[in-house]
Amino acid sequence: MRIATYNVNSVRARLPILIPWLERVKPDVVCLQETKVQDPSFPVDAFRHLGYHAAFRGEKSYNGVAILSKAKPTRVEFGLDDGGPTDEARLAAATVQGVRLVNTYIPQGRALDDPMFLYKLEWLARLRGYFGRAGTPEDLVLWVGDFNVAPEDIDVHDPKRLARHVCFHAQVRRALDEVRVWGFEDVFRRHVPEPNQYSFFDYRTRGGVDSNTGWRVDHIWATAPLARHSTAAWIDLAPRRLEGTSDHAPVLAEFAL
Repeated sequence: MRIATYNVNSVRARLPILIPWLERVKPDVVCLQETKVQDPSFPVDAFRHLGYHAAFRGEKSYNGVAILSKAKPTRVEFGLDDGGPTDEARLAAATVQGVRLVNTYIPQGRALDDPMFLYKLEWLARLRGYFGRAGTPEDLVLWVGDFNVAPEDIDVHDPKRLARHVCFHAQVRRALDEVRVWGFEDVFRRHVPEPNQYSFFDYRTRGGVDSNTGWRVDHIWATAPLARHSTAAWIDLAPRRLEGTSDHAPVLAEFAL
């Protein structure tokens, strides 16, 4: 089972890149973030033509999540379930071939003194509660998406300079770790322990991919019973090198299921 997570930064704008990539890589499941499209305008037919079912929730110009799967998904749900803002365009969940997939686009945070940074910390705490209500660490659960957090020093190109960035600040790393200890393992790091492995390269950094001036903020994390079935994980930089592309590269993992 091949699973990918990909922040496309506008699904309609990236179709000329996304469709050939899907045809080449042939993932069984693709979780998209930042689709930036209202539901009536989501390009369902483009994915149906390739054999994918699509479950999605979006809004105009911002956010948006989607799960594309070759097998028909069941128990499709959107948003957080604790009585606060549901943020349906930031979380999609579905069961595919016995695996519970949770696709998240976690708030970026803007700046340390911006209310959105506190919202980001609260969002991660709410997500920890979501997983606690949804099942147990003994279930086959896969949490993927753009977490907007680089967990370790080796996940950013300059940890000292970026220490106060909203995607690498100690507070947000601790908040992410609180979710991890519920029962998740970083599948990418299970297979690729080396540093300098990045999935995001800022548009504003000229030549960022070639100079490897990046961040690893896109993740595939699994509960222990599922992680044991993982056989490989990698970042596909090829789409990030193309003209008119997203600022993120897809991350993939394979499971012997």
